[in-house]
Amino acid sequence: MRGPVVAAGSPATPLDAADASHGAPAGQAARHVAFLRRLSAERDTFEYAATEHLRVSGVYWGLAAAWLLREPECMDRAEVLQWLRGCQCPATGGFGGNTGHDPHLLYTLSAVQVLAMYDELASLDVERVVAFVRGLQQPDGSFAGDRWGEIDTRFSYCALSCLRLLGRVDAVDTAAATGFVVSCMNFDGGFGCVPGAESHGGQIFCCVGALAIVGGLHHIDADRLGWWLAERQTRDGGLNGRPEKLQDVCYSWWVLASLSIIERTHWIDRPALRDFIVRCQDEEGGIADRPGDMPDVFHTFFGLAGLNLLGDQSLDAIDPVYALPSSVLKRMGVTRA
Repeated sequence: MRGPVVAAGSPATPLDAADASHGAPAGQAARHVAFLRRLSAERDTFEYAATEHLRVSGVYWGLAAAWLLREPECMDRAEVLQWLRGCQCPATGGFGGNTGHDPHLLYTLSAVQVLAMYDELASLDVERVVAFVRGLQQPDGSFAGDRWGEIDTRFSYCALSCLRLLGRVDAVDTAAATGFVVSCMNFDGGFGCVPGAESHGGQIFCCVGALAIVGGLHHIDADRLGWWLAERQTRDGGLNGRPEKLQDVCYSWWVLASLSIIERTHWIDRPALRDFIVRCQDEEGGIADRPGDMPDVFHTFFGLAGLNLLGDQSLDAIDPVYALPSSVLKRMGVTRA
């Protein structure tokens, strides 16, 4: 199997209430780093094989988590970069989820994010990537994820974020892109994947993030959207993505980052959310979707990112729009429109 990071680990052992109240991740940082190292080293597991198709995103989640833990060197930089270059499609310039896989906007953004953290964007043929992204914009301003044509507001965010990181957001019709995202806004203030689709926490992040990138936040009714997002908090402190769904650590990013962008994080019980994330930590490292489940790299990154947005200064700061360390964006000179 190919690629340096897997997406799942050993069964979780929840921290007890006493540990949860005292504030890991500071005390858990070394265990989380060890967890990330294990994921990179163990390549003969079912989980590693089952996640081959999204390995580029797995590397982004793992590296970003390591960066938040102030241990970015825990992954083999040379190995990652050599493998990542093999994931770029020679014909289109886009990146697939692994070597030999079709290019897609999701993995193209993840690849650009990894290269940004490693300060390796200068080694990228930017115009080929820009051409790939530009070629996926549709007449109505939306973006297809790949040549097969699926339309989704996730891809609007991926396209605009990717281009902003490359300094080429001017390469697409941002007015049309904004118009499509706004057309996906619902009566409750939230956003769906296409016009008329129900509001969802993950889609809301993509739409709010996309609008922030192109200076379109004035289209949002921040109070109405903030109310819908605040209603995602469940009795145990966690956040869900839609009404009547279970809480999940990943929404500690999708929902909380959206609240952060519109400056409404004070509308939720922040200590309760923090305690929920802490209880999802495994005593051997890593974070799961909810207490008692298996930790994985996806929830580890978004759990740590959520803790930082809640004010945990033991972690490196993350930007709520670009889902990258703030120090990386400062080095690159990347700002919102």
